[in-house]
Amino acid sequence: EPGSNEEIKQFACTKFKAEFPIFDKVDVNGPFTAPVYQFLKSSSGGFFGDLIKWNFEKFLVDKNGKVVERYPPTTSPFQIEVRVIDL
Repeated sequence: EPGSNEEIKQFACTKFKAEFPIFDKVDVNGPFTAPVYQFLKSSSGGFFGDLIKWNFEKFLVDKNGKVVERYPPTTSPFQIEVRVIDL
């Protein structure tokens, strides 16, 4: 995402009326990948490999911190609702 953290927050709040917390941006791929994304990617692997390809890729994590499933950006949250409820 281009821009500083403050510029991104300002854009989201102005353009999209975001009223939820917006966290600072972090690297999700490459040598400076944030630890949480290192964990998520290494715990899910499979078809997706070691890279996050695009925004809105999703990871379903259970209450014990185990990655249960990984979903592509095209998957709607409504499509995984049953899996979330089953956890």
